[in-house]
Amino acid sequence: MRLSGVRKQFGSVIAVDGIDLTVQQGEVVAFLGPNGAGKTSTIDMVLGLSRPTAGSVEVLGLEPRAAIARGLISAVMQTGGLLKDLSVRETVAYTASLFPGAAPVEEVLERAGISAIADRKVGKCSGGEQQRLRFAMALLPDPALLLLDEPTTGMDVEGRRSFWSAIRQDAERGRTVLFATHYLEEADQYADRIVLVSHGRVVADGSGSEIKALSSGRTVRATVGDATAVADDLRRMAGVDGVEVRGDAVIAHAKDSDAVARHLLTSTDARDLEITAKGIEEAFLSLTGDAAPAREEARA
Repeated sequence: MRLSGVRKQFGSVIAVDGIDLTVQQGEVVAFLGPNGAGKTSTIDMVLGLSRPTAGSVEVLGLEPRAAIARGLISAVMQTGGLLKDLSVRETVAYTASLFPGAAPVEEVLERAGISAIADRKVGKCSGGEQQRLRFAMALLPDPALLLLDEPTTGMDVEGRRSFWSAIRQDAERGRTVLFATHYLEEADQYADRIVLVSHGRVVADGSGSEIKALSSGRTVRATVGDATAVADDLRRMAGVDGVEVRGDAVIAHAKDSDAVARHLLTSTDARDLEITAKGIEEAFLSLTGDAAPAREEARA
């Protein structure tokens, strides 16, 4: 999949502002950003639901609509697309009838982990089970590119683990996966690569560890006798980005964590001191900044 200089504008509103992105076959890529960052508008263009104002989108060398027509792209969306009165198996079988050469119904039920509920009415399925059903439907044409929008919404911990195990197995067979999620730790754990977008542009692109490394600094936490007074002292130190007080604990976010720790240990009664690297959530907030206006709503 390749996006070159992709720009999408709705009147005076710029939803996507020159995205360049190449995803290799077999990669699992998390596509993250705050609300209004341009994620949905970009995914819509990859799905052929809208055309870029400028630039180009290609999937296996084809325009999205041509790739869709050949069954090369499938999507798992958050909501919609299900008939409540059909059973799980009937839903998959009906969808399979729409694709020439579709994968066997029982096979995709097994791969999606829903064989045990195949006879259950869709309306009786939980939100997580319905997401698995959408996943099974997306597997039917054996797509080269699978797009997932909040794929594990409604799933419990075990359901998420099982789902991502199936996704990894698909990637090992050569399927490319691009997914959007608000579960940042999930992206860090399961994606080969994370692409962060903000204000319609790519602001970071790399592995989870590379993304976290871009957010400089560490967090220093300690228990102190007078947390408010210690916090005031820390805020005056150079290189301290922010300080929080939680009960008798003071938490400092700083570029020079050693200096903060040294101050706490030599100039205060600090105990139980901990220094931790910033996680994916801190990196996300640092790199994307304030959420942009809800540009994607302009599609309506």
